[in-house]
Amino acid sequence: MTASTMNRQRPAAKPARLNRRGMHGRARQRRIHRRSRFVTSLLLALLVAMTWVAFSLGGALFNPALGSSFGSRFAEWARSHGASSIVNWTENEWYKHHAPRIGGALPPGSIKAPSSSLSAVATSVAQLSKPAPIVPFASPAIAGEGQWSAAGRTVNGVPAIYVTTLRPDAVHTSYVVSVAWMDTKLLIARLYSGSWIPGGGPFPFTAPVRTPQARTLVAAFNAGFLMSEANGGYYTNHKMEIPLRPGAASFVVYSNGTSNVMAWGPSMKVTSNIVSVRQNLDLLVNNARPVAGLQANDTTKWGATLGNSVYVWRSGLGVTSNGALVYVGGPGLNITDLANLLVRAGAVRAMELDINTDWVNYTYYSPSPLGLAGASNGRELLRAMTGTPARYFESWWARDFITMSARKP
Repeated sequence: MTASTMNRQRPAAKPARLNRRGMHGRARQRRIHRRSRFVTSLLLALLVAMTWVAFSLGGALFNPALGSSFGSRFAEWARSHGASSIVNWTENEWYKHHAPRIGGALPPGSIKAPSSSLSAVATSVAQLSKPAPIVPFASPAIAGEGQWSAAGRTVNGVPAIYVTTLRPDAVHTSYVVSVAWMDTKLLIARLYSGSWIPGGGPFPFTAPVRTPQARTLVAAFNAGFLMSEANGGYYTNHKMEIPLRPGAASFVVYSNGTSNVMAWGPSMKVTSNIVSVRQNLDLLVNNARPVAGLQANDTTKWGATLGNSVYVWRSGLGVTSNGALVYVGGPGLNITDLANLLVRAGAVRAMELDINTDWVNYTYYSPSPLGLAGASNGRELLRAMTGTPARYFESWWARDFITMSARKP
């Protein structure tokens, strides 16, 4: 082949180069198209997710069952959607910078003098011996501190509940907590399940408190943690909603209306005379003293839901040697404070109930002798408790709670 022939053949290669460029161009266009579809799909997914978050979070922020404030409602929503660690960290940081004040005086009127005598009422109605005054932790004592006053609806003319207020310890003297003592010979207990706690259902007793029960209702108060945090089980209405844990602190209601606070034994079984069992953590008080190893700074066991904060609103429930129930609730409490208060109130066994501002609530009702308990005649155990006496009469109230009602003669 001559050189001139080779020169004439070279231009014939150009169409191949153009063809390759065209192929590369079409491949590039396909890549751009795929990338565009991916970006479009991603944006649509983000839009759907944001729309769902907006509706879900928006519904939570206006749901009073999740708390009385927007902050608590957001926290409950976040916890239920996998953000517990973030909420706990945020709350921990807040509490680090809002520790309870040391020392100081109470506002006037925080502790009131007893409104009625504890002298025996002349009646044939069976009743428990009245509680002895609680010895205050702080000195000097304020007039009325630790002294009992009758409260709420009477049962056959006899006071069934006595309440008092006192400072939680000798250091945080600008705080006040309250204690309620309940006569279980005059009152019967009932566990009201919620649509959220424990889940499941339907339940024979759930919010709102209905008219037949309102006729005898004397008091209502919060139960324990969310079941995901309670480290325990839940039994009611002949159904094991969540398996009971051996060793767990348990509030047990029997078919005759009596109740007990106890550790659920490893060989114990639910018998026919047990109506309800609500477990929450382990016993806080046993044998009339705080349990061994109790540490004020231990929040992994006694309040991890508040992200390692120590001094918070707490509540607890105990049983005395003669069978009375005692409830303690208030702000600025660490776990040892709560245990010490329950022991001073006479508890031989006790358990922690719920914690945090929005969930600690005890309300007693004082209707006319034959009237209905309700928001208009309810009063909170401590003025600083959030919510209102109406919460237990609202269908949206989704947490479980405990009621004490007049025992029929």
